[in-house]
Amino acid sequence: MTKTEKVYDLLKKAYPDAKCGLVFNTPLQLLISTILSAQATDKSVNKVTEELYMQYPDLDSLLTLSHEEIAQKIKQIGLYRTKSKNIYNMLRVLKNKYKGKVPKNMDDLMSLPGVGRKTASVVLAEAFNIPAFPVDTHVFRITRRIGIAKENTADKVSDEMMKKLPKYKWHLMHHLLITHGRTTCTAKSPKCTICNVNEICTYYKKVVKEK
Repeated sequence: MTKTEKVYDLLKKAYPDAKCGLVFNTPLQLLISTILSAQATDKSVNKVTEELYMQYPDLDSLLTLSHEEIAQKIKQIGLYRTKSKNIYNMLRVLKNKYKGKVPKNMDDLMSLPGVGRKTASVVLAEAFNIPAFPVDTHVFRITRRIGIAKENTADKVSDEMMKKLPKYKWHLMHHLLITHGRTTCTAKSPKCTICNVNEICTYYKKVVKEK
């Protein structure tokens, strides 16, 4: 068994309920929530979108909102002005170019305003069950800290991880790493002594044990 697959098994035992923290009912809602989640917590996004999706549950209703109205409804979220502009434009691209449907492939998703590879990967995996490996700040930090990834950009880490795990493990591994990052392997002061992967973690062996 490779180190990456051993990390997968250990984290799966530690976090049997790991799953997406965003609340949504449709691919469009997930797409919007994922755009909003950049540099924001899932909790803060869910707080904003609960009312938004209740009042504007689908594309046609969301299209009635002006750019400024969207901005006001999401202003509790960081970078809300840029995100509101992207969402406003993205809704119109979906209506005019994709017949109101969220695309089911990486290239088309990434052509949408405000959608990068991470967001596209989340939508593919979460909404359509299409294998993808999203890399956010938690996943990027932890894979490199443990020593199962060496690349220096999120996209390259995604490629690296997809080579090291079978497709059916990509989706869950993403959630396992995020959960681990939020609870144990935090950016500052990671809880290394109680971590269940510390014995195979490069950071623990090099930094913690040597102190």
